[in-house]
Amino acid sequence: MTNGRWRDRGVAALGLTVIWVLLWGSFTPLTIVGGAVVAVVVLMVFPLPPVTYAGRIHPYGVLRFILRFLRDMVLASAQVAALAFRFGHTPRSAVIAVPLRCPSDLGLTLTAEALSLVPGSLIVDVDRKRGILYVHVLNVTDPASVEQFRQDVLDLESRIIQAFGSAAERRIIEEVPA
Repeated sequence: MTNGRWRDRGVAALGLTVIWVLLWGSFTPLTIVGGAVVAVVVLMVFPLPPVTYAGRIHPYGVLRFILRFLRDMVLASAQVAALAFRFGHTPRSAVIAVPLRCPSDLGLTLTAEALSLVPGSLIVDVDRKRGILYVHVLNVTDPASVEQFRQDVLDLESRIIQAFGSAAERRIIEEVPA
């Protein structure tokens, strides 16, 4: 096993131990040791698949992603709040399939997580082999709004790949139209 793999397992064990201590609500030596033992057993019984990362972090892309993500969160929060206080209106929702252009495990996960954090959308299912996200969306009114949401997800994927993607993924994003 490589040093990177041991490091990943160590980080996972530390994270699981912290979660264990937080769930018990007491910071005692017994809780910490018990959490570490449980974490090691869990990681031995359910080993995590290796996550490969061939890209590098691009500061301009990260800044662009963060600023747009914060903007999307604020706007979506206001839209959901307005929808919640609108009397006599029954919002329509839809589950939309969005095929991603770069369905690497990391890109798929980051896109799904960022999308789920924005109010009004929630990942229902992921087809990992085909790289498709199934997203539940609030207040879908017509086919044009479905296509607009699909385009917004592809734009989000593009920003994530521009921030964290490999050179090959960045080329795919630039070559394949959204």
